Amino acid sequence: MIIKKLPLGPIQANTYIVFDENTKEAIVIEASGDANSIKAEIDALGAKLKYVLLTHGHFDHVFAVNDVKILYPDVKVFINKEDEVLIQNVSLQCAHFGIDGIEKPRIDEYINENTKLFLGDIEIKIIHTPGHSKGSVCYLLGENLFSGDTLFFEEIGRCDLFGGSFSEIEKSIRNKIFILDKNITIYPGHGENTSIEHEIKFNAYFGENSRY
Repeated sequence: MIIKKLPLGPIQANTYIVFDENTKEAIVIEASGDANSIKAEIDALGAKLKYVLLTHGHFDHVFAVNDVKILYPDVKVFINKEDEVLIQNVSLQCAHFGIDGIEKPRIDEYINENTKLFLGDIEIKIIHTPGHSKGSVCYLLGENLFSGDTLFFEEIGRCDLFGGSFSEIEKSIRNKIFILDKNITIYPGHGENTSIEHEIKFNAYFGENSRY
C-alpha cells in the first residue's frame, strides 16, 4: 500500500491517495482542492481511481469533489448521511469563513459502519465518530487510520461548529479510536501524522498526560 498526502485547498486540508500496488486501484480520501494535482498523483502511480471517501461534510474537505467528478465521471463519492445537511449548506459554510462559495458537492452514496468497501483485497472499515460533526467517520485500512478532523497530532477537532459536540467527540475518541491497535498510524485531516499509542499518552484533551 502506498499513501500520498496532499495538503490542498483554502485551509490546506489533507487529501490522501491510497494505492494498492497489486490491483493498481486507488482511493481518494477527502477532496480538499486542486483536482488536477490529485489527478497528477494518480497518473504518476498508474492507478485507476475507484472511490472518493469523505470523512465529513465541511467545505474544506469537499472543496474539489465536483472537479474530481468531472475528471472521473464514473467514480463514486461517499459520505455519512448525517452530514447531508452540511453538504446542502456548503455555500453558507464558505461564507462563514469569508471564502467564495462552491456548488453543492455531488454525493453518490451514503455510508455507515455496515457498508462494505474494499481497495483491492483490503477492507475499508468505516468507524462512525461523531463530535466534530454528526456524520464524521474515520476510515481504517490495515494499520492506517484516516481520522478526518476528529483526531489530530496531540489535538482534537473543534466542536463549536454546526453539529459539533465535545461529549460526543470524547466518546468517539475514547471508545472507538483509543481501543484500536496502538501501532496504528493516524493520518489526520490537517497537520502531521501521529499514532494511537502517541495520542493515548500525549493527546492534549484525552491523553494520559492531557493538558486540559
